[in-house]
Amino acid sequence: MMDTNALIALLTSFADDELILGHRNSEWTGHAPIIEEDIAFSNIAQDEMGHALLWYTVLNEQLGQPLPDRMAFFRSADQFRNAQFVELPKGDWAITIVRQYLFDAYEQVRNAELIHNDFQPMVEVVSKIKREEVYHLMHSKGWLLRLGDATIESHVRMQTALDQLWPHALGLFEPIQEDTEYSNKLRDLRQTWLDTVSPILQQATLIIPPNVEPVFGGRNRQHTLHLIDLLKDMQKVARMESPETVW
Repeated sequence: MMDTNALIALLTSFADDELILGHRNSEWTGHAPIIEEDIAFSNIAQDEMGHALLWYTVLNEQLGQPLPDRMAFFRSADQFRNAQFVELPKGDWAITIVRQYLFDAYEQVRNAELIHNDFQPMVEVVSKIKREEVYHLMHSKGWLLRLGDATIESHVRMQTALDQLWPHALGLFEPIQEDTEYSNKLRDLRQTWLDTVSPILQQATLIIPPNVEPVFGGRNRQHTLHLIDLLKDMQKVARMESPETVW
């Protein structure tokens, strides 16, 4: 089993990805393009936050980290390990769908690797979340294919979203300084992810931007101003009740 500091860094990155993307998805509640998606994306947001809770609970109960609520609501941006990919503004519906699909595909590949880990609590969390993740991927993939070549406008919006998000999506595979064991697997995981998403994007008539450098930073606690603004919004009620600035 990897050492404790490596596990803490790795599982925090998983939890923070879920929490921040869940919050971004929740911003569509009451604003989605059709009522069915208002309900669906609210449910997806709730699922992501529930998955974050599972990871934070392992961090607390198995690795001595603070309680889940404190991890979520009483850390500053420079203590989060989510990829910058998930903290970017929700943008239009095309941005949201492209991001959700690329993230869902990433989680499918990542979870297939984690299920063989010798840290049993990690395996148990993956076993709990994998069914919901299957439905998330089906949902986002369906929208991606639907909008990729539906109309000229939808195609342009989807291609623009992919062009904007692709460098940040590659940042999902940023090595974590404390965890060389998992980081050594990232090249293979990234290739498996590319082999998964490339034919679907092609089917949607979308072109992957060539020769793009990944946007790194988030896994090692370097973030954009977007995360600072998001945390101000997400944490304000908890901090009003208990005005602490650090966990």
